[in-house]
Amino acid sequence: MTEAEHSRDGPGPASKFAATHWSVVLTLAQRNAPEFAAAFAKLCRAYWYPFYAHIRQRGHSPEDAQDLTQSFFLHLLVRKPFAGLDPSKGRFRSFLLAALNLFLADQRDRQRALKRGGDREFVSLDAREAEARYGLEPRDERSPDRLFERRWALALLDQVLVRLEQDYAASDRAELFQRLKPFLVEGAHAGSWSEVAGELGLTEGAVKKAVQRLRQRYGLLFREEIAHTLGDPAEVEEELRYLREVLSR
Repeated sequence: MTEAEHSRDGPGPASKFAATHWSVVLTLAQRNAPEFAAAFAKLCRAYWYPFYAHIRQRGHSPEDAQDLTQSFFLHLLVRKPFAGLDPSKGRFRSFLLAALNLFLADQRDRQRALKRGGDREFVSLDAREAEARYGLEPRDERSPDRLFERRWALALLDQVLVRLEQDYAASDRAELFQRLKPFLVEGAHAGSWSEVAGELGLTEGAVKKAVQRLRQRYGLLFREEIAHTLGDPAEVEEELRYLREVLSR
């Protein structure tokens, strides 16, 4: 089967974003539904690192940061402070950052949460990976909140790449994805078209079209992933512009 035959249409218009992860979490919290924990955990599992790094930057040790991250998520799971929020308003990252800062500022509640949640794991955290990532971060004089937004944007990009790779693997194009991935960013040095064409047994024109489709699919998945953290699909383009600005700073 040719690469062209493998190609699939991307997601449809923004109306398909209506049931975003964030709006689902808010709705389930309001209903006190048993599915709430699983829906909330899905988002936390994808975006736990920005919270861990934010806590580390506040001066906490790796061990305390891991405990506090778990305790914070457990705190939200039990308290459900967003149960009264309007699912059509607000951004997941903004609400959770504000909630985390309040959580860390309240020393008494923090200690109580540690005692309550120290032996419980709500989201699987890879402490070794977290510290390795945190140790590689360059010194940055921007405010912790600004850095949180950048880490959030990077975590979102990671999720998009995972989904894109899964898409290609599901249609037996894993090798194609790995070879074309360096071309995702326009202008990046990823080797010559002829070199890649020779390795894949395709013409240069076919490789260029394959990269074009890869980038288009990436852009669609990027918008989908952003929508998962919003309540209103109409805000996707605005959030996309903001995250691009965050990454360019």
